[in-house]
Amino acid sequence: MGFYTLGIETSCDETSVAVLRDEREILSNIVYSQAHLHEKYGGVVPEVASRNHIKKLPFVVKEALDQAGIDFSDISLVGATYGPGLVGPLLVGLSYAKAVAYALKKPFVGVNHLEGHIFAHYLENPDAPPPFLALIVSGGHTILAEVRAYGEYEVLGETRDDAAGEAFDKVGKLLGLGYPAGAALDKLARQGNPKAIALPRPMLDSDSFEFSFAGLKTAIVYYLRDHPEADRADVAASFQEAVVDVLVEKTVRAARELHVKRIIVVGGVAANSRLRERFLAQKNFEVFFPAMELCTDNAAMIAACAAFRHRALGQSDALDLAPQPGLALGS
Repeated sequence: MGFYTLGIETSCDETSVAVLRDEREILSNIVYSQAHLHEKYGGVVPEVASRNHIKKLPFVVKEALDQAGIDFSDISLVGATYGPGLVGPLLVGLSYAKAVAYALKKPFVGVNHLEGHIFAHYLENPDAPPPFLALIVSGGHTILAEVRAYGEYEVLGETRDDAAGEAFDKVGKLLGLGYPAGAALDKLARQGNPKAIALPRPMLDSDSFEFSFAGLKTAIVYYLRDHPEADRADVAASFQEAVVDVLVEKTVRAARELHVKRIIVVGGVAANSRLRERFLAQKNFEVFFPAMELCTDNAAMIAACAAFRHRALGQSDALDLAPQPGLALGS
């Protein structure tokens, strides 16, 4: 049989449900993306996202259970994201998960979405445990954290304004790439010259491990205003290179200062081909990226985190747990 964890993730615009057996065996990991619903708005509309989660979640749960070959009665534990994220979408998944746990009389664990991204590494790399440095880089967050053990984190720095993924989306919109723009900008950048435009590397020379990408986006706005005929591929490549320079160099500097030999890069932007190329070229560190399907928001990482916290740390949360949109890593 085994220990089956049902994981639910609805922190933004993906409705995802997964079934995990024991610690790391993914039996199903269904992700329904709402990106097409939000594209015309140029970003996620919380009310639209919430209503769509309500509509789709029961069907995604059924698909996850069917693919895993189990029934509700087989579930041992229920885990769901309770923050950070958009409060409406969080409430949908959290309420559903707590209702399932209550009906089945099974334990429930609320999962920090940021910690969930770290557990994408846990799922795939049992032979590469902490201590390591984690770069969590997505549409909503850019965080550099020391991971001393699973469940034990120290945030070294985070973005002061736009997250890296948010900057990708905003610049992508300026280039007419639609929403979300990450993959399209990555593809366009491959056709351009990353040295075509001299752009700032915000906070690269700062002693802190904090990030800032709003100024870089503004530099692109001014460049396009002054050079309306600019080659879009060159703009994309130059922008991407500036972001990657900052992410790689700050992370490597932190790893050196902390004498850490292992680095993990997780979150949606970890799917970026140039970021992977630059990090994997590092000679003095082991660098790990999750599989593409575990970079973006997914419930397998949430289930893994819930299972670990329940089985290894004895955590079980009350059913009055409320969503926390501003939840920090380590809270």
